[in-house]
Amino acid sequence: MDPYLKPFENDVQRRYGLFKKQLTLLEEAEGGFDQFTRSYKSYGVQRMPDNSLVFKEWAPAAEALFLTGDFNGWDNFSHPYTKKEFGKWELHIPPKEDKTPAVTHNSKLKVVVHTRAGERLYRISPWAKYVTRHEKSVIYDWVHWDPPQPYIHKHPRPQKPRSLRIYESHVGIASPEGKVASYSNFTHNVLPRIKDLGYNCIQLMAIMEHAYYASFGYQVTSFFAASSRFGTPEELKELIDVAHSLGIIVLLDAVHSHASKNTEDGLNQFDGSDSCFFHSGPRGEHSLWDSKLFNYSSWEVLRFLLSNLRWWLEEYRFDGFRFDGVTSMLYHHHGIGSGFSGDYAEYFGLQVDEDALVYLMLANHILHTLYEDCITIAEEVSGMPNLCCPVQEGGLGFDYRLAMAIPDKWIQILKEFKDEDWDMGNIVHTMTNRRYGEKCIAYAESHDQALVGDKTLAFWLMDKEMYTSMSALIPMNSVIDRGIQLHKMIRLLTHSLGGEGYLNFMGNEFGHPEWLDFPRVGNNESYHYARRQFNLVDTDRLRYWQLYAFDRDMNRTEDKYGWLAAPPANISVKHQGDKVIVFERANVIFIFNFHPTNSYSSYRVALQCMCLRICVSVR
Repeated sequence: MDPYLKPFENDVQRRYGLFKKQLTLLEEAEGGFDQFTRSYKSYGVQRMPDNSLVFKEWAPAAEALFLTGDFNGWDNFSHPYTKKEFGKWELHIPPKEDKTPAVTHNSKLKVVVHTRAGERLYRISPWAKYVTRHEKSVIYDWVHWDPPQPYIHKHPRPQKPRSLRIYESHVGIASPEGKVASYSNFTHNVLPRIKDLGYNCIQLMAIMEHAYYASFGYQVTSFFAASSRFGTPEELKELIDVAHSLGIIVLLDAVHSHASKNTEDGLNQFDGSDSCFFHSGPRGEHSLWDSKLFNYSSWEVLRFLLSNLRWWLEEYRFDGFRFDGVTSMLYHHHGIGSGFSGDYAEYFGLQVDEDALVYLMLANHILHTLYEDCITIAEEVSGMPNLCCPVQEGGLGFDYRLAMAIPDKWIQILKEFKDEDWDMGNIVHTMTNRRYGEKCIAYAESHDQALVGDKTLAFWLMDKEMYTSMSALIPMNSVIDRGIQLHKMIRLLTHSLGGEGYLNFMGNEFGHPEWLDFPRVGNNESYHYARRQFNLVDTDRLRYWQLYAFDRDMNRTEDKYGWLAAPPANISVKHQGDKVIVFERANVIFIFNFHPTNSYSSYRVALQCMCLRICVSVR
């Protein structure tokens, strides 16, 4: 498929050999990856059939481990772990006299770690399923979660969509109110909107527990715990179950590229060493993100991360993952200061972290073997070849990659160019510049473009006029007229030409104004910009409703004709003078007129097939 890869055939073969070797080792040491990835059923805390409890941790540098908590009056020495092979520790606690578990549901626990240097450290189990923070505290507490009546899923998983239309979501900001919104709010108030809009997939961000809310979920502290600031694990399970009942699949934003530096409520220095789950020294530090980097060559790190993926699929019934920070994982330089010119030599050689690369191959192979319909998406900006090719073909096994150049191009155009200077050829090139046979998720803007320091496309187009001129009861001025038309055209062109899937960040479908900023010291802990003003579309007196309706109809039209699942478009016109783009895809002909002043009648275009539907988008 790609003759330019021929000089690097040995590299591809070697990578595949490393992957096969790891699979063989898993078979020999663990009885295969099926058992290995179920380690969440043996690590952390497990309740046995007789209600005894088994606690298990991996802390290779520790001198001794103890368990303390509400159950023993916070005695630091009454319940010691027993040291096992390979740095593992176990503790068995029999049930009470009344045969109930010694540690009750919703009670607090801590692991007490004694180091070889004589320190006593208080830690949360890396396998903790639920952690909470008291309002006046900055440290999270490990809470034993074993409800007497756990949530039981009622609805089967939907079939894997042929066309992926993703609604990128953050539970905490999914409300017009200035507060942290809940799983229940999302279930009852947001899911019906997503269904009405025609999206068939939700990508949930910031679910893995993170101590710092303003990190957008990208400084994870507890990998197996669903964020308690939004509600309980059972309420998240209900959210996913209700989404499934609506025919919507749910993807988890998986952050396996790095972890928070927090020690008392994170993974960092769990056993008192600077390594354990991470590389020691500078290799274990991400200089830009101020976070810790996993040691993907470690057997127990592989156990932890691969089991983590399976946990979210089996316990919560997520349908797949969007892997964050894949570029950082793939290279020792983490993409810092690298422009990635497209020279294939950049993708092979000593700069590639093959431990991380093999981990991603393992993860995709295992996920797709255990769950045939599982979807994996890579956030990857370098253009690594074979990223979305099957593992058995020497690829990394992802189903999709994010087309990250497209939103950057739209922002660049709106910032730097007048309407008459828009380059039709350059726009089309950006939309279609993707590797043959490797599927992309196209998007005009995601959460990245809305973050503080930038603003939404609608705000770039209409700016302060959105505060005073979005009423449908007054005539449109030229700024709002231009902004609304270009907002629609940018999205439809991206949707129809840019990839094999489409993504929208919540609220941007109706032109959400301003930007996104979480409460922090720098903004006096304000929630004003950490919310989604869905109330703006709940009245036809504001023009936000018109943008909402266009987005809904765009998705419904794609659902009818299936252009995202069709082969790449045949482009017949990209006329710079006329500012016209014409292409065919899925037996639909798309005609865009981006000219700021000219309209055309009897405009002649070439057709490959006469059995076409016509979709015209003009200013």
